[in-house]
Amino acid sequence: MEKDIKKKLVRNWFKVLQDVICFDIEELEQKSKKFESTEWKRNNKKDEGGGEYRILENGKIFDKVGVNFSEVYGKFSKEFRNKIPGTNLSPNFWASGISIVMHMKNPQVPAMHFNTRYIQTSYGWFGGGIDITPCIKDDNLKKWFHKEIKLACDRHNKSYYKKYKKKCDEYFYLPHRKESRGIGGIFFDYKKENWKKDFHFVRDVGVTFKRIFREIINKKNNNKWSNKDKEVQYQKRGRYVEFNLLYDRGTRFGLQTDGNVEAILMSLPPIAKWK
Repeated sequence: MEKDIKKKLVRNWFKVLQDVICFDIEELEQKSKKFESTEWKRNNKKDEGGGEYRILENGKIFDKVGVNFSEVYGKFSKEFRNKIPGTNLSPNFWASGISIVMHMKNPQVPAMHFNTRYIQTSYGWFGGGIDITPCIKDDNLKKWFHKEIKLACDRHNKSYYKKYKKKCDEYFYLPHRKESRGIGGIFFDYKKENWKKDFHFVRDVGVTFKRIFREIINKKNNNKWSNKDKEVQYQKRGRYVEFNLLYDRGTRFGLQTDGNVEAILMSLPPIAKWK
């Protein structure tokens, strides 16, 4: 399959997924809140792509949720080029992805994160994952969440869950705190075994997240919570901020490729606290 066809298929899937998930979120909010949408360009002087970020804030269920789509292309800087696979022959790149971060009103509902992406240099690869960050411990939710993620992985390859769970646990870790950001999930990168099979898996990860986030909200959103729970949530969000600003690859990639700063930092919660 030609590179341009692959790019078009991937880009269209990410855009459709953005639309569908935004529709689901507004439906959960009973249409009382709508997303504010902002389109952006990577370069205002020449065509290097861009994207659209959508943010909904202060809803009945969501304190803040961002749903970002991007499609960017151009040339890596000399400094950044050495850090990206496949750029030894040419600095040219193309990248598209969708990224979603949900910060919830009810502290009993975990923060949720999903992203999938495709990057093309001299060769192409997929990356992405799903993870959740509860601030109130719930062993039953943890078991259910990992069971659902495993079922999604097993549909494609029985080895995926164990491998990608391990990568997620290693990736979402704050070394300076010596603690994990949340309860894990799956994380994969540089995935390029078989394009058709990999793209099928990436689509399934997106569909799985669409189902899982709704089920978690339905399970947890009516649970009672206290002011003490809210303070715990604010402090847990502080850890979220620390990880995203200090360690997150997506944040660094976006900033170093002239991405839109507001879109990149949409993952940050509206309120966080440190003790």
